[in-house]
Amino acid sequence: MRVDILSKEYPPAIYGGAGVHVAELVRALRDRGDIDVRVRCFGAARDEAGTTAYADLPELASGNAAMQTLGVDVSMAGDCVGADLVHSHTWYANMAGHLASLLGGMPHVVTAHSLEPMRPWKAEQLGGGYRVSSWAERTAYESAAAVVAVSAGMREDILKSYPSLDPARVHVVHNGIDSQLWSADRSDEAVEVVRRHGVDPDQRSVVFVGRITRQKGLPYLLRACALLPPDVQIVLCAGAPDTPEILAEVEGLMNELRSQREGVVWIPDMLPRHEVVALLSHGTVFACPSVYEPLGIVNLEAMACELAVVATATGGIPEVVVDGETGWLVPIEQVQDGTGTPVDPDAFVAELAAALTDAVSDVDRARAFGRAGRQRAVDSFSWASIGDRTLEVYRSVLGP
Repeated sequence: MRVDILSKEYPPAIYGGAGVHVAELVRALRDRGDIDVRVRCFGAARDEAGTTAYADLPELASGNAAMQTLGVDVSMAGDCVGADLVHSHTWYANMAGHLASLLGGMPHVVTAHSLEPMRPWKAEQLGGGYRVSSWAERTAYESAAAVVAVSAGMREDILKSYPSLDPARVHVVHNGIDSQLWSADRSDEAVEVVRRHGVDPDQRSVVFVGRITRQKGLPYLLRACALLPPDVQIVLCAGAPDTPEILAEVEGLMNELRSQREGVVWIPDMLPRHEVVALLSHGTVFACPSVYEPLGIVNLEAMACELAVVATATGGIPEVVVDGETGWLVPIEQVQDGTGTPVDPDAFVAELAAALTDAVSDVDRARAFGRAGRQRAVDSFSWASIGDRTLEVYRSVLGP
């Protein structure tokens, strides 16, 4: 069986959970030894057998970013002819999968990592291109042989966003975690990494890792952190802003927070994994204030590093974080307009601050939650099992 996997992100160019998912899924499927897995990704050439990269078309360099994406999709689609199945990830590659399916007659499987109707703030990022990305996603989903949701919560969102989809075609296959790559590191070298970033490994800390986007809820976290005990460090690995506007908002809140307390560390760079592991391994609690999160690989990464998690009870997060066992779930009532905005932002900030304060108030309990989180990540979210479940979806659309 030849499967062509289509994605914007692929190592070393990974900036979000979708890219992590694609990289790990490819590895799990290739490790089986019985599938010819070919990767087609965006960007610069990769030095990896079976992987082909496609650069932006120079003719579209001055066009809207969404149109540049479609140019790559068109370049990619023709090379998929001959595959038994194409599997696309995120709207960026969905149209490549759709066109390849039309050209080659093979089934197209889509994995939903996010949904354009659930992210209307992207109009701020893409302008009119948001209407193009929404059209591309809808067309691909409604025509796909199967749609994979990364959580049961995501499946509900898919069927709500695209009600014409047959529910029988929408399958749940969770994201996963490599619990060997992501495991606690408290070595002298890790301590040195933590200190080099300006963090005291012997003091309590709240850690955030994520992109600066509306969905990640960083502004709410910054407001909540102002309410934490003054000795608690705030460690923010936050970069890759979606727009200049949200970057300016975060910078303003960051400056305000720093004027009120010490121990606020902002790392805007995308750190290598071993440095993220070091920071997670020496934290007291991980914060995930997302207002939209189909599953949240970042929570699994923190749990695998034995870090308790405080996270919003939204999307697929409650399928990962067990309240009172591996962390704290923060309730949120959200505006039903697709933005995920809290109905009462001040109440959400207060609830988030209360949960974080509770988490750091008992370090031993937080550590126990962290150990339970590690066990849950290992037992329930291995990539080998997720590869097997994905293959079951492939076989269901290929038939006997």
